[in-house]
Amino acid sequence: MDAFITQESYVIMARILSAAALAGLIGAEREYKKHPAGFRTHLLVGTGACLAMVMALFGFQPYLEENPDISAYDPSRLASYVISGVGFLGAGTIIVQGVSVKGLTTAASIWVVAAIGLAAGAGMYFAALLTTIIVLLSLLFLHNIERLFQDTPTRKKVEVTLKSLDTSLSEIMKVFEEQNITVKNIAGSTEENVSFTFDIESLPDTNQAHLYDQLIRIKGVQKVEMVM
Repeated sequence: MDAFITQESYVIMARILSAAALAGLIGAEREYKKHPAGFRTHLLVGTGACLAMVMALFGFQPYLEENPDISAYDPSRLASYVISGVGFLGAGTIIVQGVSVKGLTTAASIWVVAAIGLAAGAGMYFAALLTTIIVLLSLLFLHNIERLFQDTPTRKKVEVTLKSLDTSLSEIMKVFEEQNITVKNIAGSTEENVSFTFDIESLPDTNQAHLYDQLIRIKGVQKVEMVM
């Protein structure tokens, strides 16, 4: 047992546990905000990256000591492969919806968690902790500042009158999705004609004429009215 638990073992344990804790903090924030990659994903990426760094530093020492003349070894090479490999994992969280792209921040957080794990694995605790604090501050507070530079969506009502019930509601919804318009509420009426009132949220630069043209072309649509 004493041969298994050495001073080196304590160092390795401290580095892996610190990487798991720091990565878990960032993952907890992503989990709280219901993003695709949450607590477990970030914790696993950070811990795995730390393990790769620990392997690079400690795993090949016996071989290097036995072959001092024929071995040229650079521990940073294994770390570089981790960084490039994590890029593919982060790409899986990116979702393209029309003209909008979601998941870039989560992909970036996965990438930086891997870097934090590598830093912890190299024994750079201060750098790993400082980076974790900066990442958490950016995720928790800078989102509100980012909103100041984005266009504020406007609320509108669109009333679509149908000739009959043969027209599918999904066809109308598809037009809104293609225009990157969020439908907040739908109300239906069959008093005189079959009609639907859509409470929508769209950006100021949305082409209203194009939206009207797309809706009126749907088979079975009799009239389209937009209320600003």
